[in-house]
Amino acid sequence: MRRASPSETRGAGSNRAFYGSRCMTAHLRQQGHEINRKRVQRLMREMGLAGMAPGPATSKKHPEHKIYPYLLRGVPITRPGQVWSTDVTYIRLARGFAYVVAIIDWYSRKVLSWRISNSMDASFCVDCLEDALQLYDKPEVFNSDLGAQFTSNAFTDVLKRKGIDISMDGILS
Repeated sequence: MRRASPSETRGAGSNRAFYGSRCMTAHLRQQGHEINRKRVQRLMREMGLAGMAPGPATSKKHPEHKIYPYLLRGVPITRPGQVWSTDVTYIRLARGFAYVVAIIDWYSRKVLSWRISNSMDASFCVDCLEDALQLYDKPEVFNSDLGAQFTSNAFTDVLKRKGIDISMDGILS
C-alpha cells in the first residue's frame, strides 16, 4: 500500500470524519489503494479513530399529540422553581441503547430527578416527573422539546392536574 500524501490525508480526515472501517476501505479503494477492511480497522484502532454511527432519534414528534406554545421567550429566570425542563438522551451499549431522562431546575441547574430505561416510551418519563413533583414544590412552567414522550397525554396530564403551565420548544419533523 502506498502512503497517502499530507493533502490526501487532510482531505480524507476533514471530509470523511464520520467514516467507519467499511466506508473508509471503499473510499481508499476508489482512490487506488489496495487495502482490506482488517487493515483499515487496525490502522483506525492504532490512530484512535472510530466511525460515527447515528444514534436513535430521541425527540420524534407524534403527529396526533397536542403541541403547546413556547412560553419562555424573553422571560427572565430569577428564582428556583420558576421553570423546570426535561430531555432524553441515550447511552450506546453493546446491544442497543439505554435511555436517560432528567428533569432540571433552570435557575439552579439542579437535577431534580432522573430515570434510565431500555425503551423510550413515555412511562419512564412520567415516573421521573412524578418523582420530581413529590420531592420539590411544583414549578410555574415546565418546558420540554416536542418529543412524543413529552407531548403524550400521560405526561401532559400530570402537568395539567398540578396546574403547571406547559411550554414546548423546537421544530421537529
